[in-house]
Amino acid sequence: MKILHEFVPTRKFLQMAEETKDLVDGWNITDSAAGIPAPSGTAVGCVLKVKYPEKIVIPIFILNYKGPVEIGALALAADAVGLDGLVLTFGDEPKYGEPLAARYWKNSEDCRDFLKKEIKLKRVKLGCLLSPKPWRDRYGVKQFGVDDMINRVKTGWDFAFFMRLDDTTLPLLEQISFEIKKLNVPLYTYFLIKTPRNAEILARIGWTPTTSLENALTFAEKLEGLVEGLIATCAGDYQGDLELLKQLSRLRK
Repeated sequence: MKILHEFVPTRKFLQMAEETKDLVDGWNITDSAAGIPAPSGTAVGCVLKVKYPEKIVIPIFILNYKGPVEIGALALAADAVGLDGLVLTFGDEPKYGEPLAARYWKNSEDCRDFLKKEIKLKRVKLGCLLSPKPWRDRYGVKQFGVDDMINRVKTGWDFAFFMRLDDTTLPLLEQISFEIKKLNVPLYTYFLIKTPRNAEILARIGWTPTTSLENALTFAEKLEGLVEGLIATCAGDYQGDLELLKQLSRLRK
């Protein structure tokens, strides 16, 4: 099982990568999370892929912050460098300016097809987020089932990231894994861990953790054979991240 570290990039992202490189198979990089400007996920990803070509590098690619020209330009940079993937999503609303995605696309699939057909990407894979419990009004529903998520993957996505994993959604992930293997599409899952240092952050942003740091390895062992890899994070607790990655490194294959 692959272990990817999800992180919010800062000016010290190269130092972070050097500290975690021996504990992970690669990185998932956020893209100005919560609409707050941070080093570009795609730009950071390109740097890391050049520096560590053997690692898996898959940034999040937020459409609300970018017009079509910048979307095409960044995707071409990712393609040229050979990033392993970009995860397309409308994402959060920007702290500055207006959200752009809905001006140009009905959904992430529209942008995916633009990149594949008009921009003509050759190497970089495009992935989607699968969430059983969406919370944005634009989805029009409060819950997605297995068929909904599998049908989405069937529209042409190269891989998928499962969100909001916990004890209650694990059976859903098991069903999705069974069906998605028939499509030969890689499936990763976010692995969000609660620690004593990030409990307040999780409460503020309203995320339900997968499990605690003490139970992380036991829970992760249940996922072997179900997913291609885990996207591990302690959400704001970098020391927790290091401890978590050390625990999970024994599962790397």
